Amino acid sequence: MRRYYYWAEQMPAKPDYHLPIKDFFKSLLAPQDRFSFIVNTEDTSSYPRSIRNMYGFDYTVIQQANGNVLAVIKLVLKNSPAFNAGLERGMIISKINGKNITVANAETLTSSMKDLTVLDLTVGTWKNEAVTDEKDIKVYYGLSFEQPLLSKVFEKNGKKIGYLYVYDFPDGMTSVFSQKFAEFKAAGVQELILDLRYNYGGSVSAAAALCSLIPSGISESSPFIVFKGNKNGGQVKRTFAQQVAYDPKAIGFNALRSNALGLNKVYILTSNSTASAAEIVINNLKSYVQVIQIGSTTLGKDMAGFSIEDKRKPRKISWQIHPVIYKVFNADGAGEYSNGISPQIAVNEYAELPLFPFGDPNETLISSVLNGGYLKSADHEKLNREVKILYQSDLNFIQGQK
Repeated sequence: MRRYYYWAEQMPAKPDYHLPIKDFFKSLLAPQDRFSFIVNTEDTSSYPRSIRNMYGFDYTVIQQANGNVLAVIKLVLKNSPAFNAGLERGMIISKINGKNITVANAETLTSSMKDLTVLDLTVGTWKNEAVTDEKDIKVYYGLSFEQPLLSKVFEKNGKKIGYLYVYDFPDGMTSVFSQKFAEFKAAGVQELILDLRYNYGGSVSAAAALCSLIPSGISESSPFIVFKGNKNGGQVKRTFAQQVAYDPKAIGFNALRSNALGLNKVYILTSNSTASAAEIVINNLKSYVQVIQIGSTTLGKDMAGFSIEDKRKPRKISWQIHPVIYKVFNADGAGEYSNGISPQIAVNEYAELPLFPFGDPNETLISSVLNGGYLKSADHEKLNREVKILYQSDLNFIQGQK
């Protein structure tokens, strides 16, 4: 930590070595650090827990202007326990283990779900300003599988508009992105909507591969990212080609670029859950194309790092630390977005219910692009104000890992 940690100079000179391991690690962290964490690779209970990684869905609790409190399911992962139990995006959770959700208990009741292994939920659909067709569903703790990309091509006013929903950025995505953009290119796509609204991030190399496929005028020597560490870490600059190549499964930059759309503008849909490598996509594309961001302000993880663990064989220490090591900046030196990246066009996706599926042209954020609603009507501003977000489970998770 004294060598790599971004805020190493703020660490205590004499830490308390008698503290339990997790408490000891936490005692080393700077007050402004929201993201460093530690896990025991031999104890699954030490890993961060969330509804998303335990059951395969996510939700947001909102309060409408009339006082109604609704837990809205915003995301259901394909081939997850939630998906197999019949949960769908847009459903309303009215009860958890038989208890109604209220303003008073919303955070406590919903956050308690991550401490269970079976969820008894009462869910319904939103129709005519009320929850209808309620039914009881059991969701069991289990695994969710890697999420596919979702792509669509819309036609509006004689233009082909590509839509790509990207759930996360695991390594190995370069060829998948390349294939999708080959399909867009073959379809004659002239504009692009990138949906990163629930993307926590992941591999910076996967993010660089996606960015490589969008603008015109870049080459393998074009600068992509700058990592700035402490006095020991220094500064690391990487081009698009260099960063893409850090993924061991990546195809070559020039092969990737052969499927690039060569655009000068991109629409990016965001929320408070857009984080890390997904924010790098937004910030780093700004050096090369006009980015029109629509939705909510992103999380604000302008940091990167790598895991540090015992590499000896046999391994003697099972703990693995994930410290923040670098701040990240784009080719123009712009960064410092720890308070999040604000959209040019603020649109609350919960302003109008029910939520439509991803890729549906009537979905609030997508229709804001397709129908020119990104110019922000007075009516939409009014709706934005009338819906209050009370609690988001994933926000609590990604900021509370330590």
